[in-house]
Amino acid sequence: MARIGYADPPYIGCAHLYKDHPDYAGEVDHAELVARLERDFDGWVLHASATPHSIAVLAPLVEKTGARWMTWVKGFAAFKRNVPVAYAWEPVIVKPARKPVVSKRLTMRDWIQESITLKRGLTGAKPEAVCHWAFEVVAARPEDELVDLFPGTGAVTRAWTSWQGKFALPDDGPLFSQEKTK
Repeated sequence: MARIGYADPPYIGCAHLYKDHPDYAGEVDHAELVARLERDFDGWVLHASATPHSIAVLAPLVEKTGARWMTWVKGFAAFKRNVPVAYAWEPVIVKPARKPVVSKRLTMRDWIQESITLKRGLTGAKPEAVCHWAFEVVAARPEDELVDLFPGTGAVTRAWTSWQGKFALPDDGPLFSQEKTK
């Protein structure tokens, strides 16, 4: 069993957007966050902003870990006033919990296209499909422990539960009928 850290913190320079949230603690120390992910987890996922400043801060921290930069492309994204080119993608930095298995049947992509969520109660709540993709590329298994370091709306934890459910057999009764066919 592996221990997987999932970090979707307020993005660099954006903590003020969450000042009314009960667990608001100001700007996140991303150097400490990456160090914690490396120290406490077998594998991890870190969402980040696509701004040049964010990438410049995170790149030297992540480079030492061997983690891989992946991309969430937002088919529908929020368009902001006075921003002529929309931020319609987001880095997703992944350090696999175990070596992913390469098979002839499946090759995973280092990107996903999925629209943003709306009206989830908090800016930046992740869509279930993005979380499921992240669980796959971090090489998670259903029996692993997932720790959501920034629970926000609870979307990541709910996505983990639904992803684990894809591998479970029903608990109520036999999987196949016991009746004999004639």
